[in-house]
Amino acid sequence: MRTDKPIYLTIREKIEDQIINNQLKEGEQAPSTNQLVNFYKINHATVSKGVNQLVDEGILYKKRGIGMFVAEGAREKLIQARKESFIEDYVVMLVEEADKLGFEEDDIINFIKQVKGRDRS
Repeated sequence: MRTDKPIYLTIREKIEDQIINNQLKEGEQAPSTNQLVNFYKINHATVSKGVNQLVDEGILYKKRGIGMFVAEGAREKLIQARKESFIEDYVVMLVEEADKLGFEEDDIINFIKQVKGRDRS
């Protein structure tokens, strides 16, 4: 597993993606830290760090002796957080650069339509 970001964040994002994509539904049991340790062949503390962040944020909850489960409202909470992050990480920079280059709002909208219309296969 090679990435520029810390491994615990990659684990966390994989679980988030499973929730957003409805592979893990609210109330369903999430993979245990031991399962993740064995699957990714990484340190238990690394996995725990990512999973515990999700617990702290109310995305997962623990049932003592049973495991971790997806919390009610987790999917919507994650989608909302990702939307806010998308705006900050992409849209703000896009608009700032477009302003520097003299693009109008309609130009940006047309660029987006062109990109969405491309064959991505």
